[in-house]
Amino acid sequence: MASCKAPYSLLLLYLFISLVYQCSGSEIGATQTASLQVNASEASAQPISDTFFGLFFEEINHAGAGGIWAELVSNRGFEAGGPNVPSNIAPWSIIGSESSLIVSTDRSSCFERNKIALKMEVLCDSKGPNICPPEGVGIYNPGYWGMNIEQGKSYKVILYVRSDDAINVSVALTGSNGSQKLASTNIIALVNEISDWTKKEFLLEAKGTNSNSRLQLTTTRKGVIWFDQVSVMPLDTYKGHGFRTDLVQMLAELKPRFFRFPGGCFVEGEWLRNAFRWKETVGPWEERPGHFGDVWFYWTDDGIGYFEFLQLAEDLGALPVWVFNNGIGHRDEVATSTEALDGIEFARGSPNSKWGSLRAAMGHQEPFDLRYVAIGNEDCGKTNYRGNYLKFYNAINSAYPDIKIITNCDASSQRLDHPADLYDYHVYTSSSDIFSRGHHFDNMPRIKPKAFVSEYAVTGKDAGKGSFLAALGEAGFLIGLERNSDVIEMVSYAPLFVNNNDRRWNPDAIVFDSSKVYGTPSYWVQQFFTESSGATLLKSTLQTNSYASLLASVISFKSSEDDETYLRIKVVNFGSDTVNLKIAIDGFDPNTVRLSGSTKTVLTSSNLMDENSFDAPTKVVPTKSLLQTAGENIDAVVPAHSLVSFDLLKETSSIRIAGTGSLSRSSI
Repeated sequence: MASCKAPYSLLLLYLFISLVYQCSGSEIGATQTASLQVNASEASAQPISDTFFGLFFEEINHAGAGGIWAELVSNRGFEAGGPNVPSNIAPWSIIGSESSLIVSTDRSSCFERNKIALKMEVLCDSKGPNICPPEGVGIYNPGYWGMNIEQGKSYKVILYVRSDDAINVSVALTGSNGSQKLASTNIIALVNEISDWTKKEFLLEAKGTNSNSRLQLTTTRKGVIWFDQVSVMPLDTYKGHGFRTDLVQMLAELKPRFFRFPGGCFVEGEWLRNAFRWKETVGPWEERPGHFGDVWFYWTDDGIGYFEFLQLAEDLGALPVWVFNNGIGHRDEVATSTEALDGIEFARGSPNSKWGSLRAAMGHQEPFDLRYVAIGNEDCGKTNYRGNYLKFYNAINSAYPDIKIITNCDASSQRLDHPADLYDYHVYTSSSDIFSRGHHFDNMPRIKPKAFVSEYAVTGKDAGKGSFLAALGEAGFLIGLERNSDVIEMVSYAPLFVNNNDRRWNPDAIVFDSSKVYGTPSYWVQQFFTESSGATLLKSTLQTNSYASLLASVISFKSSEDDETYLRIKVVNFGSDTVNLKIAIDGFDPNTVRLSGSTKTVLTSSNLMDENSFDAPTKVVPTKSLLQTAGENIDAVVPAHSLVSFDLLKETSSIRIAGTGSLSRSSI
């Protein structure tokens, strides 16, 4: 057996390596020093775009259908398999056995653009040799991985029905196995009342709560019944416009100034036949044909369509940014016309115009404030892109010269060969790479067009399902974008939402299921930038002695919450060392700082791969505390692996803080 004692020479070598390691400052717990010089004078300041920070929504991960759109029925028109028979009626299922009923689909609907209807042939009866079970037989729909039904709340049920016989159909909201009845009513009608398609509409008030509920349509009477366009919508939606309140509230708290929609790859389609076509998503919901999103592999009824996206942008106080298909899918492309003009007329036209009148008929008399359009998504370099782009650009610019037009081509890598008001910049990469891209725009020519960083996120092994490490890298990237806001007009994270039951992409900013929601650390990083739009960027210089893991920016802003003026210093420390940061603010009177409202906010975690979850939704969230002292010179401690914001509340007048005198140095 070898000796447990190491030779003396090895011990010396170990001590030498340890000393080198310690001197390098690379171990957790070491301390670095840095300084931040801030020029608070107006002469060196520059305005940040009013639309700097916003949102990008894509129909991915069931973000819309089964997400922010509050419709509880999945595949409400039985069209999910397409317009031909037999169609795929999933997730509708049968209550009963083959001896008691036969369920099929046919093309008998009264809606011309979605002809599929469900045919239910009931073989059992209330008496005779083949008696139906007491609870009846029929069909049920579990919604999107369970319907969230809450006690005391009301739900509007709409369905279309016809039969050649009198009917008595129970319409009920129940638990997942049908045993818990939460709300119900009966449709009782004579044959002459339902021999043609008839719309039935009623409210159900829930007598209990179950987040894994279902809708069921059952009967104990023999005969044939057809159903179509079955809908269950909660009355409690965001501003009464059909959006799930808790999810949209998460968006509202980010204070977005723009809202880009509906994609993303969803706009293109793997094949053009499955691209998002705005004209098929407007008008009465029953008449929308829906379509299969073949990029993310699920059907959407298009209940959330072009009109609803415009409405949501307005409800959020954000400017809509419409991304439309430009004749290019992932696998095919065509030369195209400029029908996008009709879409702009729908949004902005007079109520007396052709498409503006349809918008008005849908309940929005006044035009929407559409100022931005994007011609396609990630299509630069494809055969038909430049030709199609120029057709759209010239037509839109001629008819609506005030609309800003966004190209897919990245002007940060090469000069554009076509006109544009903005160019799209997308980046999905590792945490260290995205942090380094905080300097990507530093040496860009300060010329137009400006950048629209419409999709950014950390992906891959660094990201997990939304890690703190990913968020920290993104924080550095955002600070870099803010520092270069003279050449960057708009910024948004992607993807925004994921239904936890259908993860097509990791990570995402907001995770939800039928009843719960939480923000990932990336969501909370965005909270640090909610006041950046329309703020003033102050010139600042960071000296780090080659310590490359630190980035900082400084803004002055008027708070949207209390209408007070603040100086916000944001610092991200991507490294493993604590940093003692000396902040010196020139041109700033320390006696105008009001300590009672000045705060320090820190986002950090003990493990870089920490994530939030339904069980621990606030594991990684910012913590805010009041500052004890603040002045023109500040000694700040920036923890390892952290994002820190110092918000100094400025007095509205030059009244000196009682008992302070001139502050020369403070610690926070």
